[in-house]
Amino acid sequence: MASHQNPFHIAQQQFDTAAELLGLHDSVRAILRVPQRELTVNFPVKLDDGSTKVYTGYRVQHNLSRGPVKGGIRYHPHMDLDEVRALAMWMTWKCALVSIPFGGAKGGVVVEPQELSLGELERLTRRFATEISILLGPDKDIPAPDMNTNAQIMAWIMDTISMHRGYTVPAVITGKPIEIGGSLGRLEATGRGVSLMVRETAHQLMRSLEGLRVVIQGFGNVGSVAAQLLHEQGCRVVGIADASGAFYCGSGLDIPAMRAYSVNQSHRQLTGYHAPGVEQLSGTELLELDCDVLIPAAVKNQIHEKNAVRIQAQVIVEGANGPTTPGADAILSDRGIIVVPDILANAGGVIVSYFEWVQGLQAFFWDEHDVNSRLEHILVRAFNQVWALAKARRLPLRTAAYLLAVQHVAEANMIRGLYP
Repeated sequence: MASHQNPFHIAQQQFDTAAELLGLHDSVRAILRVPQRELTVNFPVKLDDGSTKVYTGYRVQHNLSRGPVKGGIRYHPHMDLDEVRALAMWMTWKCALVSIPFGGAKGGVVVEPQELSLGELERLTRRFATEISILLGPDKDIPAPDMNTNAQIMAWIMDTISMHRGYTVPAVITGKPIEIGGSLGRLEATGRGVSLMVRETAHQLMRSLEGLRVVIQGFGNVGSVAAQLLHEQGCRVVGIADASGAFYCGSGLDIPAMRAYSVNQSHRQLTGYHAPGVEQLSGTELLELDCDVLIPAAVKNQIHEKNAVRIQAQVIVEGANGPTTPGADAILSDRGIIVVPDILANAGGVIVSYFEWVQGLQAFFWDEHDVNSRLEHILVRAFNQVWALAKARRLPLRTAAYLLAVQHVAEANMIRGLYP
């Protein structure tokens, strides 16, 4: 069961730790500790039955000192403003850590998208895009897909903004279909980045990927791609969970078969999946399986003070945003469990979103090999920087990552100064 700790308070606590170690001036701390802009919108949508429902949406911009802001749009029934604030702050650190010229933002709508028809989903998306359009632009704020949103939804947003402008604006959003300016490799980028972080951590620990036991919580875009890539590299993926349940096989799950099965389901879940030697577990049991690598790639606060003492993984690679609470971090560190933090481990998505933005501005597109090799270069470079600092100062990887990221953003703020 997930912890219910406030995600924005967690994000601020993580920042405070880094700010203290860096000795940041109080004025800089005050600026970076809160978002720069927050927009809350309440907007009507006409449903198929003729009725009208009012939905609430958010767009939060945390910091713009290093460039336009970047961050996903999610559709979820339990989202609130503090969650969006936390995600925007994490995006700032993520972009700074991998040295791409963006600040952090996040947004979304409080809705269960599976309850809407395709037409209702399009009307909701276009109205929400219109409401937040005062913030959006290739040189201001560039959204992307996130939880429960996809390339089609990004296409509707791009088209809506383009209709307002009177001309096509492909660089206003990333994660679009290839046919209208999307980038090759974008869909797989976050999962590919997670798999690279598993590879690099294993290398530092002098472990082979062959036979490495991996458990993955989440089998959406991030978890399923990471599972497939790690399976192809010889890892033994022994546990998988999605919203429908958890599955375990000590000799290794058939990841290609599970991906094919989930794609063929109406809700793209593993509901009803059966195979010889596969047993079903609870989500709690899955997180506590004996394994080499645990990848939480679902939602926030999954590893907390109550279950951290029972985690048996040697390494945790955070595919999701904020899956581990600060209290759990301390327990895991004391137990010698290595945590590759979210702002590093799942940065592949924003890196390739940056590539898509650049390609859209230039109207010059790269092949998939170029995209993947550039992604690997940037992410491995950031990993090596974090690992070296953590080793030199005997710090957890999360603390080292925050020191590097917060320092970059703080320096940008101080160099630019205060206006007026």
